[in-house]
Amino acid sequence: MLTATNVLELECTNCRKKFDSAVEQHVCICGKPLFAKYDLKKAAQTLSLKNLANRSRTLWRYAEVLPEGEPVTLGEGVTPLLPAPRLGASIGLRRLYVKDEGLNPTGSFKARGMTAAVTRAKQLGARTLAAPTAGNAGGALAAYAAAAGLPAVIVMPSDTPIANVMECQAFGAKVIKIDGLISDCGKYVAENKEREGWYDVSTLKEPYRVEGKKTMGYELWEQFGAKLPDVILYPTGGGVGLIGMCKAFDEMQEMGWIGAERPRMVAVQAEGCAPIVKAWDAHRDKADFFPNAATMASGLRVPGPLGDLLILRMLKQTKGTALTVTDDEMLLDGKALAAQEGIFAAPEGAATVSAARKLAASGWIKPDETVVLFNTGTGYKYAEAWQRALRG
Repeated sequence: MLTATNVLELECTNCRKKFDSAVEQHVCICGKPLFAKYDLKKAAQTLSLKNLANRSRTLWRYAEVLPEGEPVTLGEGVTPLLPAPRLGASIGLRRLYVKDEGLNPTGSFKARGMTAAVTRAKQLGARTLAAPTAGNAGGALAAYAAAAGLPAVIVMPSDTPIANVMECQAFGAKVIKIDGLISDCGKYVAENKEREGWYDVSTLKEPYRVEGKKTMGYELWEQFGAKLPDVILYPTGGGVGLIGMCKAFDEMQEMGWIGAERPRMVAVQAEGCAPIVKAWDAHRDKADFFPNAATMASGLRVPGPLGDLLILRMLKQTKGTALTVTDDEMLLDGKALAAQEGIFAAPEGAATVSAARKLAASGWIKPDETVVLFNTGTGYKYAEAWQRALRG
């Protein structure tokens, strides 16, 4: 018998068609992502700042707005929100913070999505889990599949950082390397999943990874004492973290926690792979596939994000923006973040430092605004990139 779920239904983010959450669903018939919908009036009766004080120190503390049942957990979530005064002073921002997702299991924010996705996949009777990855998502899926007692198939570009390859293999996953980008890996999963009997856990091709990642938004509200920051800078490849936080803010408003105000969301992309920025600058509501994508920040090398409509819509709704940084800027600011604040970031996280520097210099971010940079992964998994950064 299927374990019960707090999810009332699934709804298409594009055409609003409804789906039954009690059976396996991936994307809408129109091809767009699905969102889980909850009884938020009921959730608000027990989900409060007061009650949270006595709950477990994992993201499953927000159980009312997550799938119900026995979680497949490795202790993910509740990552520190660290003040960055020296870095802030060098940029001209007095209230700068870093949310350090590198302290999650498997070293990145991807653990958040996978705990929710694997929990629900197991409840739905999945036999083998499969996903394409640019690196960190593969390691997270392999780890949570192992914790769930399920086999996993990880399809990754052949130039994926070696740490990501090794961790997938250590967790017992089958690793398939493809000469190409994550888009090519996604195509491989799509072409083989029915014949192989794989449960597809690709980004936004199942409804629950975004549910795990939205807890970053809930944590910010809790860590700021029932408030939200003015600006959030987020490294954007597939964009699920940004999408998830905006979903969380909408849920918070419906529960009466906040009003209509929102943090201004900033999508940070690599100059060598910037489909969202290109669309944003052209005032378009969807992104084109970005040709010849190239950046050493593997998590940002996503040339055709499925969530493009959602990301661009959310940037507009929050009065946010999108901008690029170069690989060299990431490396330089990764060194600054480490040396000034003791935070050893992935290149994707370092990119938000570069972006904040540019936005502060232009006046888009004011000196007294509360600003949060997301470091989405630990620098320890990027030995190749850091070797390059430290040569000089």
